[in-house]
Amino acid sequence: MASVTSLSDSVQQHLASALSATRPEAAGADPLLRRSDRADYQANGILALAKKAKANPRELAAEVVSHVVTGDELIKDVEVSGPGFLNITIADRAITANLAARYADTGRLGVPVTAHPGTTVIDYAQPNVAKEMHVGHLRSAVIGDSVVQLLEFTGENVVRRHHIGDWGTQFGMLIQYLDEHPHELDHKEGEVSGEEAMSNLDRLYKTARKLFDSDEEFKTRSRRRVVDLQAGDPRTLSIWQKFVDESKIYFFSVFEKLDMEIQDADIVGESGYNDMLAETCRLLEESGVAVRSEGALCVFFEDVLGPDGKQVPLIVQKSDGGYGYAATDLSAIRDRVFRLKADTLLYVVDARQALHFKMVFETARRAGWLGDDVKAIQLAFGTVLGKDGKPFKTREGETVKLVDLLDEAIDRASAVVREKAQDLSEEEIAERGTQVGVGAVKYADLSTSANRDYKFDLDQMVSLNGDTSVYLQYAYARIQSILRKAPEGVRPSAHPELALHEAERALGLHVDAFAETVADAAREYAPHKLAAYLYQLASLYTSFYDKCPVLKAESPDQVANRLFLCDITARTLHRGMALLGIRTPERL
Repeated sequence: MASVTSLSDSVQQHLASALSATRPEAAGADPLLRRSDRADYQANGILALAKKAKANPRELAAEVVSHVVTGDELIKDVEVSGPGFLNITIADRAITANLAARYADTGRLGVPVTAHPGTTVIDYAQPNVAKEMHVGHLRSAVIGDSVVQLLEFTGENVVRRHHIGDWGTQFGMLIQYLDEHPHELDHKEGEVSGEEAMSNLDRLYKTARKLFDSDEEFKTRSRRRVVDLQAGDPRTLSIWQKFVDESKIYFFSVFEKLDMEIQDADIVGESGYNDMLAETCRLLEESGVAVRSEGALCVFFEDVLGPDGKQVPLIVQKSDGGYGYAATDLSAIRDRVFRLKADTLLYVVDARQALHFKMVFETARRAGWLGDDVKAIQLAFGTVLGKDGKPFKTREGETVKLVDLLDEAIDRASAVVREKAQDLSEEEIAERGTQVGVGAVKYADLSTSANRDYKFDLDQMVSLNGDTSVYLQYAYARIQSILRKAPEGVRPSAHPELALHEAERALGLHVDAFAETVADAAREYAPHKLAAYLYQLASLYTSFYDKCPVLKAESPDQVANRLFLCDITARTLHRGMALLGIRTPERL
């Protein structure tokens, strides 16, 4: 199905033609069209044009209006207002006809696929092996997953990468302990749950840590184990693999709870780049991008200074020959650019890592791995705060576990669903409670601009009022209920010949802007723009529902047309929420 030209694009084209018909030298000038509360759209571009042509803006605007075709097809009316603005009213017929074209394109609602897709590697959801996922992992996972959905929907080739922390000195202690107590990670018969896997790892970690801190000989053996691990000793690697496998059981259970699809092939941890580290260092040193300083391989930057005014380097290789995060991150860039042929590298990483990534990207640019044809971007996100406005912690001051947080959201949401449910079984209440609870957590995260901190307030998140996913899910379920109640033989169908109520027009014009919103949100990696659009869509629907009887409309054609407006609103909500990674239950 071909994409549908939005009403604003059609108006833009009409005005551009009228501008160049008025002043040929104005060909290509932007009419600066935007939605307005005085009319459907307002065009402000004539002011700049008049200034350039040293003409009276109101007179020039009147000239342009004389070249605009009005009628039923698109622009019903255009008038000059103020110092030379154009106020434009769209014909009712055009609104309904455009929505009908979107409605016919069931899967995409007329959203175009990009003509020149690139390849984006997106690095998100980066948990650590043998460690519990906490609230800090939430944002990377949720924002990353929504950006993946948006990019794929608009036609980009997306390669997902989960850069898990599966390497480093901490493994010496764990491997040594498991070698000396070989049955600590053994499973009883049958499937092991994610929770069980995590508690096994947690128990082992705490015991090993205690021993490491209290027993010098164990500490020495653990440090030797790090050397064996880095040298690729087969026995040491096989024990290390047990930790990775056990952790994956846990990771997958958390991602499943978050309703996110993660494939094993997408998990390429720090260890995945081990074979490239020495060569990365050699290339940087030979090209002069990195230099030896006190035995370490460093990259210096004129604008990165310590408190003493001296340059703070990016350390690629330590003086003892060990590799830091920078070596791994730079090797990952080489792999993603040269093997995966990416032209965009997107990192969904905490804003507090901004300096590290700035230095890594600049190093890769100096080495020639990033250039005009390949860009690297950190999609930095802010901190999750408690109601007190401080970083979110438990009462005991511990980091909040991600699973606990999701479970509590699901409990709260199930209570809300149970209270409202009229004909749902216990099983259905549990299923809907999960969809509403997880949706509430995701939406609270995604409706805030990623780089801002936000307060984690479950009472607010599962509220039926205000800017919450529950409000949007209820709007969707309410529409489904109306569609089910439609009389026998009355189907949603568009009737462009009917005049529209003000609330129908407002809803219709907003539905028509879906494709533009999706394109903007994908281009700017900004799911919050889509969330804001969907909240406004549900609000406009509520207003339409209050003012325009659907099943008791004046004529059968009007019933069918209003059912059509309900249905296309529901499809837009459903599609938009799916791009945020949130489900819309048919009944609530």
